[in-house]
Amino acid sequence: MSIDTMTAEGKVQAGARRWGGWKWVGIVAGAIALLLITAAGLWMWMSYVPADLDYATTRLSNGGAYRVSYEPRHGPIAVNQIHAWTIHVETADGQPIEGATIAVDGDMPQHGHGLPTEPQVTQDLGGGDYLVEGLKFHMPGWWVVDYTITAGGQTDTVRFNLLLN
Repeated sequence: MSIDTMTAEGKVQAGARRWGGWKWVGIVAGAIALLLITAAGLWMWMSYVPADLDYATTRLSNGGAYRVSYEPRHGPIAVNQIHAWTIHVETADGQPIEGATIAVDGDMPQHGHGLPTEPQVTQDLGGGDYLVEGLKFHMPGWWVVDYTITAGGQTDTVRFNLLLN
């Protein structure tokens, strides 16, 4: 096999092989390979769920001020449906918290996006129970729901992990 050689007159010598077209094939193949490797890595990162997640439906708040639990009002949590939950808020020693102000937020930690809705507490049901409406999880995977609770001049947060199929 010979490589391109030029004569003094600027002509390609007989029998010389042209490589120009193959160079572009190599560049395109390399770019496609790089794209596939990047996409596979991104997919693996976005699908990662820590093995030690706590999926408990009752948790102590971060600062220990409140014990909070939740219960979906209409059966299991399904993707692409609007949900309502009853959450129960009490002191760490079990006294119901009445009249709390509660903010609700949620997101998918690996995806960098939140809920497609803006859930909120719509009713104080009494006895430390509150109605949360407007929760929607629009795709399967690992979700977190955060509650920021303020009562009696004290604010604390609690996070619940969900793994939806």
